[in-house]
Amino acid sequence: MEVHYRSNGGLVPFTYRRDLTFHDFARFAERNIGIPGVTVTRTGQRRYLYDSLACHILGYMSLADLDKVDEEKKREFTYYVGDDYGVHGIEKTMDSYLQGKPGIIKIEKNEKRKFLGVVERSEPTAGSDVYLTIDARLQYATAQSLRKVGRGAAVAIDPSSGDILAIASVPSYNPNKLLPGNVSAADWKQYTTDVHAPLFSRALNPYSPGSTCKIPIALSGCLSNSWKMHFSCGGGKQFGNKFMKCWSSGHGSVDLSNSIKRSCNGFYYRYANHTGIDNITKMTRMLGMGRVTGIRVTGEKPGTIPNPEWLRQKGLNWSPAFTALTSIGQGFTEATPLQMASVTATVANGGKVYQPRIVKRVMDREGLLVLDEPPKVNYDLTREGVTSAQIEIVRRGMWRVVNESGGTAGRAKSPITTISGKTGTAQTGNAKEPTNAWFIAFAPYENPEIAVCVFVQNGNSGGAAASPIAKNIIENYFALKKGAETMKLTKLPEAKGDRRRIMSVSFDNSDLIASYNTPPDEPAEEDEDISVDVADFVPRGINTGDATPASNKYVKPTIRKEIDSRGTIRQFTTPRPTSRWDSQSRRRRFSN
Repeated sequence: MEVHYRSNGGLVPFTYRRDLTFHDFARFAERNIGIPGVTVTRTGQRRYLYDSLACHILGYMSLADLDKVDEEKKREFTYYVGDDYGVHGIEKTMDSYLQGKPGIIKIEKNEKRKFLGVVERSEPTAGSDVYLTIDARLQYATAQSLRKVGRGAAVAIDPSSGDILAIASVPSYNPNKLLPGNVSAADWKQYTTDVHAPLFSRALNPYSPGSTCKIPIALSGCLSNSWKMHFSCGGGKQFGNKFMKCWSSGHGSVDLSNSIKRSCNGFYYRYANHTGIDNITKMTRMLGMGRVTGIRVTGEKPGTIPNPEWLRQKGLNWSPAFTALTSIGQGFTEATPLQMASVTATVANGGKVYQPRIVKRVMDREGLLVLDEPPKVNYDLTREGVTSAQIEIVRRGMWRVVNESGGTAGRAKSPITTISGKTGTAQTGNAKEPTNAWFIAFAPYENPEIAVCVFVQNGNSGGAAASPIAKNIIENYFALKKGAETMKLTKLPEAKGDRRRIMSVSFDNSDLIASYNTPPDEPAEEDEDISVDVADFVPRGINTGDATPASNKYVKPTIRKEIDSRGTIRQFTTPRPTSRWDSQSRRRRFSN
């Protein structure tokens, strides 16, 4: 500090401490510190008002880092004091809008390079305001709905625009613990070593979607004449020397609508191969599967819709068995909850594939529009060879899943609105956590307003573990629309992870009740689809799904170093000479 002050004449700022408590600040502000050039002042700091609410979307920041400043900006200054910058989530992707414009001080020096004083000064300007499509109340209800399942995700989308209304993942973290310059080593270690990975967004990570993938496969058949055909279940189908089973002993002859209601695997093995993998690839690409959606949030993964070319790169040849596995969302097939919510929105609205949107607009402090991102239609299936009547068959099948006897999601039937959906129970290849549970849904049936995807990691079945959560989210949406007074936004504590198996979920007086089961081999309910033993058809070492990142993959903020009672940062772990003031003699003493 002394060297800096002497070198710069007290004109160029230098930040020594930025984590003063209010008590410390008050003491320094009230009494002169007694060191020339040293003052206390206040500056802006992020505050996440509702703690963990939307943490995976908002993200977090880190201290200014000169290495992160582009060279063009550096050349504008001879001495640059950086601002905190976003390193994750919206904080990162919208950082250039949130930053504002830095202030400039021009200082005169004489021929001996001694500072003479300030000759010009321009004050910094505040950054712009970023408006999201997220409905904070629905986000709160969605996060609360997920809290007891331990690990999972949910996404709600407006089918008429592609706007993301809510996107949540559990477990969660508190971004207020990651404020720039105030991140403790203990908190960071806790977050990065937690086996449940609270920093990890499951809503943007791909998993095998199970039978929810039958919806894009059903649409694929509309590119050929498969959609109007009946196929026999046969209890499964023979591929080479192996028999790929259906979850039922036999559904008989099945049409497309009934195949969705009953989630008949045997039907889809035949339907998909009759449709052809090329049509499946074309449809899934139009629906946005196998690639990132491009929402302005970090960490999104593309997932995989396998095809012959993709498999050839893995050293294997394609076969009808791989087409059959793809049709039931197993094998190499992977999709994110965000992607499946978008697929559901497309079916709900009659075929328009909207670009999922989370940033609505950016406004400067004067109220002027800086950035506008209107809804965008990437594809309209009715202009790509699919008719409205064909899409209605798929929609009707999803209605039957929930509202007809024999459907796989009777628990999702609601007295408030008409919910249509599709269950999925996907095998993982992990003996301790054998299946994940999925449910996609939209409501109401006519003029849908909301499309939802719920994913429950280590859930026993989509009908029992995931569909009640989706129902609760949808019912909250309509309650909020009617002006429900019960929804009060409050600070939301971190959701803790849990590795226990989720057998079923129910809601009683708005409180979530989860039924857990420890044994990994508990069978699913009789009315839920269970897929074939994927391990019989997929070589080991190729399927990559359901992974969470290692701790070194997280974006590390600036960790606060330990400070002793004198404000000295301890940078060494080995014993080194230290100094202290003797309060009696005021002399400095040294010790080891």
